[in-house]
Amino acid sequence: MSDESNPLDELTLVGGRLCLDFTNSVGSRGVVNERDRLKGYPELLWWGVRAEVLTRDERRALLARAAERPAEGEAVFRRAVEFREAAWRLFRALEDGTDPAAADLATVNREVARAMGHARLVRTAEGFAWGWDDAPEADRVLWPVARSLAELLASPELGRVGRCAAESCGWLYLDTSKNRSRRWCDMRDCGNRAKVRRHYRRRRAGDAGG
Repeated sequence: MSDESNPLDELTLVGGRLCLDFTNSVGSRGVVNERDRLKGYPELLWWGVRAEVLTRDERRALLARAAERPAEGEAVFRRAVEFREAAWRLFRALEDGTDPAAADLATVNREVARAMGHARLVRTAEGFAWGWDDAPEADRVLWPVARSLAELLASPELGRVGRCAAESCGWLYLDTSKNRSRRWCDMRDCGNRAKVRRHYRRRRAGDAGG
């Protein structure tokens, strides 16, 4: 695999918000074949490229830095996984109508505080927008994720966060449908599989009744 070939290029981004796509870097949550796409710091950086929060040049620079300071990259990777899982549990708690664990909220707040220390207002043609400083920090891939999570948690859209109805999925998404009828992370994926299963069950029931 060449340096420019992203192993996460095929990862579907259907969350509707960056922080939800980050939680969705684990597939088939809670089942036997659970698949974590983030195996280490290099994959975390590739995820950043896939989600368009890092350029390929930024990834290469951060990877070179990690080669010189491997403990730093490993520490950031552990933080990223802890942050991702805390965010996912937080959304699950809200879905269940319970208060998020204090430890999970503390983990989220730590990452938000770290990220916002690097946030800057930048001039644009339309006015101003949020940007980031140029610090070549190993954790810069997490900054926009943390800001995305903070903005979603503090917005009216929070009530529109849903979880895929497929038992073997667990992905989160922002339901932007008018009547909040979305059930699947992706109709072309989990939705189609459910449709095929329903069709198969109806055929079997019909054959048995005949």
